[in-house]
Amino acid sequence: MLDVKTAQSSRASRHRAASSPLYEIIHDVLREHIVDRVFPAGLVLGETNVARAFGASRVPAAAALRRLHVDGVIAEFDGRGYIVPGGEPLRLELASAGFELPPALSAAFEARNRHKLIYPQVEHELAISLAYGRFLVNESALAEHYGVSRTVAHEVLTKLERTALVTRDSNQRWYAGPLDERLLREHYEVRWLLEPIVLDQIAERLDKAQIRAKRRLAQTASLSPPPPAILEQLERDLHTDIILRQCPNQQLRETIRRSQLPVIATHSTFAALQKHTEVSTMIAEHLEVFDLLLAGRYGDAGKILEAHLRRSLGSQVDLLRHLRPLPDESLPSYLVRT
Repeated sequence: MLDVKTAQSSRASRHRAASSPLYEIIHDVLREHIVDRVFPAGLVLGETNVARAFGASRVPAAAALRRLHVDGVIAEFDGRGYIVPGGEPLRLELASAGFELPPALSAAFEARNRHKLIYPQVEHELAISLAYGRFLVNESALAEHYGVSRTVAHEVLTKLERTALVTRDSNQRWYAGPLDERLLREHYEVRWLLEPIVLDQIAERLDKAQIRAKRRLAQTASLSPPPPAILEQLERDLHTDIILRQCPNQQLRETIRRSQLPVIATHSTFAALQKHTEVSTMIAEHLEVFDLLLAGRYGDAGKILEAHLRRSLGSQVDLLRHLRPLPDESLPSYLVRT
């Protein structure tokens, strides 16, 4: 049973600063809920439901749970999670078990997580602009464009820097682009050299049900000309969801991702120039890779994957050469042509 000193320590933690490491905040808030008996005895706590409750990733959730276990506040359960002692296992979302984020932290958490909400859109807007030249990325204008603080805008750009979509000069100014023919060729070369290697490494562990689901989507898309968003989704289905995300080598994964990001987005960049025959060929090649994987012909699937990427380069270079300048009014307000 938790003693008075433990309870007092827990309640005092309500005053921890919102700027503290996320795992510490999660630890303290969960501890308060357990000590104050807000959570029912037997509640199962795992990385997933804790991360979901806080709108965080599983890494700080796992760290907080491990620390709670060391504190003796929760017990191990079923080898994969933890349980609030004193009752039969009860699997609930934390919100249904009485979870409430303290008001003092709620606004701060919303601000901390805001960059996650706008990041995908900023990433895509930048990626589809790269082929049009080099741009200054105005941090203040980015913040104003999305109605966020400069701090949030800076966090987004810092994350984009890790993907190499933006760079920062010695004066702390941010730049993006250009995606020229040389760089386009280099990105494709990285992909046709590395993606088949990863596919060979993971082929026997692939989920056949996932492949069949991705194949059905590609087959449906082949029946009529799909819009750029669907084409990009088809690319992610094969190259990102099946190959990249299951790659066990983090360094290899990050290298491939840096070359996939700007290339996949060119379906939006080149939308007005894209030919139906090229789209049909791309989808047919994806279907062939899926069919070979489902048949267990992993070596052949890797060869078709490499051939698909090599062929795609030629069509992309041709589209790049015919790309017309982008009108300034079509640019996001935070991009300034240099």
